[in-house]
Amino acid sequence: MKPISLEAIGQELAIKWDDGSESYIPLEALRRACPCAGCQGERDVLGHLHKGPAPALTPASFQLSRAVPVGGYGVQPHWADGHNTGLFTFEYLRSLGNAPA
Repeated sequence: MKPISLEAIGQELAIKWDDGSESYIPLEALRRACPCAGCQGERDVLGHLHKGPAPALTPASFQLSRAVPVGGYGVQPHWADGHNTGLFTFEYLRSLGNAPA
């Protein structure tokens, strides 16, 4: 499962998949689902989650500047507020696109 195309249309990321299906993910939901350690925290060797204060989000936080392919498995969104450390696997993007609104 790989995207054929990814495009920000209005306030959504539209993804056309190689199986012919399409996903539409609201940009705000995509940003809030960022899997990076800064947004979600990270676990130590004992499994304890360490998370700093929630990042301050502004309107620019939900404006997608570009999405850069990462290997053959994912995409790295670059947001207008400068955030770009989240790596979204294709599987994770597909699950976000299938999530109930």
